[in-house]
Amino acid sequence: MTDLATQARIDRDRAHGLLRTRQSIRWYRPEPVAGDMLDRILISAGRAPSAHNRQPWRYLVLTDSAGKAALALTMGSRLCDDRRRDGDRDAAISDDVERSYRRIVGAAVVIVVALTVKPMDRYPDAARSRAEYLMAVQSTAMATQNLLLAAHAEGLGACWMCAPLFCQPDVRSVLGLTEDWEPQGLITLGHPASEPRPAKLRLAVRDFVRFEDEY
Repeated sequence: MTDLATQARIDRDRAHGLLRTRQSIRWYRPEPVAGDMLDRILISAGRAPSAHNRQPWRYLVLTDSAGKAALALTMGSRLCDDRRRDGDRDAAISDDVERSYRRIVGAAVVIVVALTVKPMDRYPDAARSRAEYLMAVQSTAMATQNLLLAAHAEGLGACWMCAPLFCQPDVRSVLGLTEDWEPQGLITLGHPASEPRPAKLRLAVRDFVRFEDEY
């Protein structure tokens, strides 16, 4: 029988293993993601901490191919326009748009990540209003990290895409989102089509941490 201390070590090692082995997975097999898996993932996302416990995150789950295609086409059109204004080559633009389209429509599930400031506090000055808005952004990011880790725990692949930030009105319009939903990104989700590539080199702890006695 496992004693409490041994079980605590097992739980600790599992948790750290989960955190350290999660990777972005961009390509998926065609089979759908089971509804109970999605439920567990979204419940875990909603357990994240948030400023004032206001939970400003909002998620739209797309599983229908038409919805995913409409989103991908709308975002691709905006990407194409922006890059042409930048003076990029047509061939490079076409490759970028096509790759983005395939990543979105090829996922069994696409989760649009948004935030709402409706539950957040209001201030009369710009500085505190900006801080409150950033608190909503941070809260939504923490919930989304929970979502990514929960997907990994289910044996699924997932990848964060920031592209909706560049075309928020377009995303809101094509998906029929209300004005208070502010798109922040999207998550592609599905059963991995292959083993993940070797993890990219990460900064050593000493490269991003300083302790107070070092100042």
